Amino acid sequence: MNLTTFAFIISGVLLNAVAQVLLKAGTNALGGAIHLTMGNAFETFIRVATQLPILGGLACYGLSLVVWIMGLSRTEVSIAYPMLSLGYVVAAVGAWLFLGETISPQRMLGIAVILIGVVVLARS
Repeated sequence: MNLTTFAFIISGVLLNAVAQVLLKAGTNALGGAIHLTMGNAFETFIRVATQLPILGGLACYGLSLVVWIMGLSRTEVSIAYPMLSLGYVVAAVGAWLFLGETISPQRMLGIAVILIGVVVLARS
C-alpha cells in the first residue's frame, strides 16, 4: 500500500472514529438514553438534529465515506477493511480523553491485540 492509499484509508478510519465520539457527545448533551415513541418522534428528531456534536458527527461520517471510497479504489478490500479496526482504538482513546470513559485493563489488552493485528496485516 502506497502512502496516498494509506492516507485515504487512515483518514476514513479517523473520521469515522471522530464521528462516533461526536455522536456520543451529542447524545450525552441530550441527557441520556433516547426513548422514541410515536408521540415524541418529531420532538426527539428536532432535539437530535439540532445538537451541534451530532451534526458534526454526521458530517464526519459523510466525509469519511468519500475518502474511504477513494482508498478502496486503490487497494484490496482484504487489506483496507481490517484497517477499520483501528477505529475502535481511536474511538476508545477519544472517549477516554473527551468523554471521561474508562479503559479497563481488558480493553487495553484488546486494543494491543488490534494494533498487533493491523501491523501484521499492513506488512503482508
